[in-house]
This record gives sequence, C-alpha cells and structure tokens, in this order.
Amino acid sequence: MSEPEPQATPAPSAVRVSTLELFFDLVFVFTLTQLTKAFADRLDAVGAARVLLMLGVIWWMYGGYAWLTNAIAPSSTTRRTLLLTGMVGFFTMALAVPDAFGRSGWVFGTAYLVVNLVHTGLFLHAEGAQRAVRGLAPLNLTSAALVFAGGIATGPWRYGLWAAALVVQIVTPYLHSMAYAISPGHFVERHGLVVIVAIGESIVAIGLGFEGVPVDLGVVVVAVLGLSISYYLWWAYFAGDDEHAEHALSAITDPERRGRVALRGWAYAHFPMILGIVVLSAGVKKMVGHPFEPLDWAPASALAGGVALFLLGHAWFLRILGIPGVVHRVCAAVAVLLTIPLGALVAVAQLAAVPVIMATAMIIEDLPKVRRTGGTALHTFGR
Repeated sequence: MSEPEPQATPAPSAVRVSTLELFFDLVFVFTLTQLTKAFADRLDAVGAARVLLMLGVIWWMYGGYAWLTNAIAPSSTTRRTLLLTGMVGFFTMALAVPDAFGRSGWVFGTAYLVVNLVHTGLFLHAEGAQRAVRGLAPLNLTSAALVFAGGIATGPWRYGLWAAALVVQIVTPYLHSMAYAISPGHFVERHGLVVIVAIGESIVAIGLGFEGVPVDLGVVVVAVLGLSISYYLWWAYFAGDDEHAEHALSAITDPERRGRVALRGWAYAHFPMILGIVVLSAGVKKMVGHPFEPLDWAPASALAGGVALFLLGHAWFLRILGIPGVVHRVCAAVAVLLTIPLGALVAVAQLAAVPVIMATAMIIEDLPKVRRTGGTALHTFGR
C-alpha cells in the first residue's frame, strides 16, 4: 500500500529547500551545459536565436517547478515519484538540446510535454491553489502543445511554433490571478541555489573546453581569469542582496501583489542572468588555447555580452525589489561591453579587463558599507 497523500498547506517562511529540490536543480542546470556547448559550436545569430528559444521555454518550466515545490513539499512517495518523472523529462530535453533543431526535435518536444503534464497534475493537488491553476493549466498546456508540435515540424515552422510557445508563456501570468501563497524564504533560496549552481556549471563547461589542450601559461591564465569572472558574478548576486530580497518579498502582504513581484523578479529578471551565464561560458570556451591571439568579434561579443546580460538582469531584479545597487551594475555592464575591441586585439586583454571592471563596481558599491562598519573589511564574502 502506498503512503497516504498528505494535505498540501502553504509552506511557512522557515521552510527551506530540500535536497530533492537541489537534485532537481542539478538536472536542470545540465541543460545550461548543453546550451553552452550548442552556442559555442554555432556562435552566430542563428545559434543565438536557437539558444534564446530553447532556454526561454525551459526556464519557464523550471520556474513552474520552483513555484510548485514552494506550494507542495515533495513529502510523499507519490510526489517524489512524480517529481522524479519531471527530472527525467528535463534530463531528456538536455540530451536533445545539441540537435533540437535537427533530428532530436521530436525528443525535445515530447519531453517538454511530459514535464508540463507532471507539473500541472502536481499543482492541481496544492490546497488553495486549485482555482488559480485551473486558469493557468490550459495556457501552460497550450504552450507545451506548441513546443511538441514544433518538435515534430521542420524548418522555419519549428522556430515559429517555439517562438509562439514562448510568447504564450510570457503573457500567461497577465491573463489570470497570481494570488498564490508564497513562502519567501524558500522561494528566494531556491532561485539563489540555481544561480550558484549555474555559475558553478559554467566553470565546469569552460573546464571541459580545455580537454586535449596542453596545460601551459595560457591555459592557467584563462582558467584564473575565467574563475575570477565567475567569482564576481557570485559577488554581484549574493553580496547580501539575497537576504534583502527575502525581506522585501516578505514585507509584501497582499497575495496578488506578492505574486506579481515574485514573477517579475524571479522569472523575468532572472532569465537574462541565466542566459548571460550561458553566453559568457560559450565566449570563454572559444578562447581556450588561444589567449594571446586576437579573438573573432563573435566570441569577444559573447564574453562581454554574457557578463553585461547578467549584470543588467540583476540590476532589473534590484530595481523591482527596491534594493540599492542598480547604478553600479548598469555602469559595469556598459564598461564591460566597451572591452569588445580589446578582445579583437588580444583575447587575454579582454579577459583580464572584465573582472577588473566588475571588481571596481562591486568595491565602489561596498565602500559605504565599509564606512558604516568602521572600515574593518572591504568585503566579507557577501555577508
């Protein structure tokens, strides 16, 4: 006999992310590794369009599962099994990513439909969320059907149908209520964990680019500078602002408004951050083995553009929640984009300039904090 299905109740603020949810995030982030490889293999406008479409629909469903486990804890065998089924779907999508616009399109579309069906079925069991989800489910299923149809279609039809699915997903929240019971602590932690795992996965993706390359001074320089960029991405996101974000979300008492802020901050504003990590990783991979040579404009633009996307996305996020630091990130993003000609001269010059710019912006932002604490430390690892 299976375990009795526990009643779903809104999680209190003290509830934190379970290890099963972290396991789910690790599977999701594998899709980012695959997207990085796909973009690095085709670093042009067509490659960018493909990554944008695939990551767009995948990110929407990841967000759906983050909202799901915020409302329904994976606390029974049935729920854990269904969540595992969703993980299998994400893993299958990731495997299909490299050839999703070729022969593996039907695999990507079918796996996406399975992920969506599991999500809808689980959410319909969330106490207090049935009414909202009944309005959401038809729209989610419509977008999933478009992804499935696009996977079967060929040529321009695949691009068109997947673009239509992404449009449906973007407008869906404006067509029904967002008055969900949100646990701020769990919600903020869950998204923070996927960002840190994504940053870590970007390091792995870059490291895989060194396969077969002799370890020399150039390799060491690229590795150190690439790791430095990842560190400053971490600093920009986690230097206390995750705690401020939780407090800001907790301070919103109206369920509808809290849902809207959560949507804008953690769904829309986080998308360019995750996209930025993919684009940055692809750019760095292209300079592996050639750090002291000129870069083509495409990888130089990817390196700078990826960092700029992340910083601008985080600036948008801070603005939504009314947290200081927007100006520092926007200025840093603009300055980073100005390094693209450096890469066209010599790759390592751009790779060195980017972390210097990021460090400067973060240090300037931290100076008022240092003065308030007596100047004992410039940066206390984000806390």
